[in-house]
Amino acid sequence: MGKPDQTVTLTTAQAIIRYLANQFIEIDGVETRICGGGFGIFGHGNVTCLGEALYDHRDVLPLYRGQNEQGMGFAAAAYAKTYLRRRFMFCTASAGPGTANLVTASALAHANRLPMLMLCGDAFLTRLPDPVLQQLEHFGNPALGLNDAFKAVSRYWDRITHPAQIIQSLPAALATMLDPADCGPAFIGLPQDVQGWTYDYPVSLFERRVHHIRRQRADVDEVAAAATLLSSAKRPMIIAGGGVQYSGAVAELTSLAESTGIPVVETIAGRANMLNDHPLNIGPLGVTGSNSANAIAEQADVILAVGTRLQDFTTGSWTAFAMDAKIIGLNAARHDAAKHMSTTVVGDAKLGLDDLSRALDTYKTPSDWMKEAQAEREKWNAYVAENTRIGNGPASYAQAIGAVNAACDRRDRVVAAAGGLPAEITANWRTLDIGTVDVEFGFSCMGYEIAGGWGARIAQSEIEPGKDTIVFTGDGSYLLMNSDIYSSVLTDKKLIVLVLDNGGFAVINKLQNNTGNESFNNLISDTPTATTQVGVDFEAHARSMGALAETVRSPDELLAAFERAKAADRTYVIAMKVDAYEGWTQEGHTWWEVGTPHVSEHASVTAAHKDTESARVRQRKGV
Repeated sequence: MGKPDQTVTLTTAQAIIRYLANQFIEIDGVETRICGGGFGIFGHGNVTCLGEALYDHRDVLPLYRGQNEQGMGFAAAAYAKTYLRRRFMFCTASAGPGTANLVTASALAHANRLPMLMLCGDAFLTRLPDPVLQQLEHFGNPALGLNDAFKAVSRYWDRITHPAQIIQSLPAALATMLDPADCGPAFIGLPQDVQGWTYDYPVSLFERRVHHIRRQRADVDEVAAAATLLSSAKRPMIIAGGGVQYSGAVAELTSLAESTGIPVVETIAGRANMLNDHPLNIGPLGVTGSNSANAIAEQADVILAVGTRLQDFTTGSWTAFAMDAKIIGLNAARHDAAKHMSTTVVGDAKLGLDDLSRALDTYKTPSDWMKEAQAEREKWNAYVAENTRIGNGPASYAQAIGAVNAACDRRDRVVAAAGGLPAEITANWRTLDIGTVDVEFGFSCMGYEIAGGWGARIAQSEIEPGKDTIVFTGDGSYLLMNSDIYSSVLTDKKLIVLVLDNGGFAVINKLQNNTGNESFNNLISDTPTATTQVGVDFEAHARSMGALAETVRSPDELLAAFERAKAADRTYVIAMKVDAYEGWTQEGHTWWEVGTPHVSEHASVTAAHKDTESARVRQRKGV
């Protein structure tokens, strides 16, 4: 019989933090802590026990004080995305509203398949003091509480009811966050009393451990079937999703495209898989895509979809492709690989692309197809050049994007999220270097922009400290969540924030108008309960949080202001008004299914509904 493991007496909270501090990962030959630290707002549900444990590890697990728990979650998601899911941050929130504020951020991380660990307070397990402050009571089910809401928005969920549980729960949560197929947020509920209870933990639980991301090689028969199908293609196309970057498969993607001549299009999450000027980069695909990518998508006979979940903005609600096009899904997640009756290749993108390259050793794309794709891209390049040209109509998102694109460093990171900017950046941004674009459109979540920029900046300062994080946000998202401007100033994590003010939720107003409806409750000027029209002084507001800021009147002035922002020593906010109605990118769109009234008293709505439905004949039905 072996000797019994030595033990150490710790509280539940102390054991959790000690465990996290001793988990490492190898990245490019360098071992680093897999947990980069955390974001925390303390309350009575986490300050006395978890806070005590974190204090003793503050040098190795830095704790960033957030201003809002939702923003903390967004920052953690952006941190993980910047590190290509190889590192994560935890978020700790108190029982009650603090924890509730994390639900939206957890949903964003879930939709985008990003690792994030939530360590959240909960009511007392003994129930002796019930009902306690901020507790939700369910009279017929006393075990049901607020934390159960996270079951729908997390990949791993547990409530610790005994200190010994974490011996199983922590490794399981970590394994989920590191799994290429099941990656996503992990939630651990910590009742207030259990946090402080002690247990004699085995010392081996806290030994230094180095983790590696699993690379699953695809089944040889699946690779062979995919290669056979691709080799029969006359008009093949590759869709490159965000999973290409997470797998570190950019070189393999480029090699396969170059050796076969297959044109590549990018999803929103896959922007910056290839440089803008690569001859086989035919542009972004889908609803917010490019004429070039959409033109070849509707003609392609075989489509290799790599590392993408084929969201409706990518597929044009499944109208972007020919009805008889065959799809091959190469994905670490079986669920994503098998969508729409795809020929599945379940496995790591890097290994899978390499296997396909070898299997397609003699295959070459017909030259006329490649030339057609490249000709389409040349036309799109000309459109973007004119669309972003300063002076081309009133001040617009596109002109602002073009100005920043021309002046930024090739390794600066661009962050955007909900509203009109994701579409405008996806269509108009010219990729200067690999992996430099973060357009959060998996959950399309307002408020991610500045908070996510802060999280990305924390990661970027560890990876490339000399480069900038550039945030594009509309006035709507700014007003929803802006307090992490203050966070960035407090922590010396400089952001350059572009606030493009179009007077409300202009992109939804555009959708409203495009479906035959009158402008209503989206623009401030069309809000019936807004009895006065008061503009927001974004410059003054940003300055009040310690940032440098200025207001510009034109894209020309923005360009000069951006140069000042680059030279600044702290977060710099630039505000500029843009037109709510004119200046939108008019080209590059596919059909998008959105619910419209089947009957209406307004003729314009009825006509728009019929026009929308007329395109449904092109929608694939899953085959």
